[in-house]
Amino acid sequence: MFQDRLIKIITALVIVLAIGTGAFMIIEKWSLLESLYMTVITITTVGFQEVRPLSDNGRIFTIFLILLGTGVLLYALSSIVAFIVEGKLSDIFRRKKMKSKIEDMNEQIIVCGSDGCAEYIIDELIKTKDPFVVIENDSDKIKELQKQEDVLFLEGDPSEDEVLKEAGILRARGLISALPSDKDNLFVVLTARGLNKNLRIISLAIDQNSEHKLRRAGADSVVTPNAIGGMRMASTMLRPIVVSFLDKMLYRKGATIRVEEASIAKGSDLIGNTLAQAKIGEKTGLIIIAVRDEKTGSFHYNPGSTTVIKENDILITIGTPEQMKSLREMAG
Repeated sequence: MFQDRLIKIITALVIVLAIGTGAFMIIEKWSLLESLYMTVITITTVGFQEVRPLSDNGRIFTIFLILLGTGVLLYALSSIVAFIVEGKLSDIFRRKKMKSKIEDMNEQIIVCGSDGCAEYIIDELIKTKDPFVVIENDSDKIKELQKQEDVLFLEGDPSEDEVLKEAGILRARGLISALPSDKDNLFVVLTARGLNKNLRIISLAIDQNSEHKLRRAGADSVVTPNAIGGMRMASTMLRPIVVSFLDKMLYRKGATIRVEEASIAKGSDLIGNTLAQAKIGEKTGLIIIAVRDEKTGSFHYNPGSTTVIKENDILITIGTPEQMKSLREMAG
């Protein structure tokens, strides 16, 4: 680490200064200030005149001090330059590599913001292994993102067209605007909707009065922390065991279990089969808890084995991301 190298450099310089100052005091009988001054101008090779004429022993020691001091200074300068150059080069290569990965992404989720509510969003997307890219405009928060190897990010204003395009908004599956200001979220939603009419947009609203503005701007769904927090507190009071069950499911160590959804695409081999014939549970390990009918929009809860799977039905399941991946392959 550079900090360790810097400590070594400072220590070496202090030792050289101490040796030079002490030697001139002993050999030439100079004062502390004169000896220190002579040591500094000698190892920095500035070429100032000697404090006083040197004795033969003083000249011999000065030759030794020049060689030693110059070597230490060259090492210090080369270390600092190398750190600056390597740091800049590594940053350039890292950004280029990250940009290349983002360009290769499809169906990703764009997350605008990285702190507060956005931290939990990023953590959830990592757990569920959904592809995503973060846009952050704060340099200090960018440094925090750099510590997470599995997070792709861009530095810039998420309300700007070019930044959103660089994040792949034209290929994206959805966008979540979780900035700490409703005004900023509104600008992001307007810009994103203008760039991609089919994009699913979720926005945070600090003030509940901002919800209708965000929806009019193009947000498909608006989440208000106060409403969610109030519902959570009431649920904890009224149905504590259910809340405890959901918490253990969401934060269980060693396995990520979620309530997920999978749409039955046109041409899927599952179409026309009953749930018993499809054997989804046996093949994937998933538990199907509901089926949403695309035509009516209604849900068939706890579907029986004779339930027929139709095109565009949405299966609501409980399972791991790996199990859901298998189901989505079956669903087409």
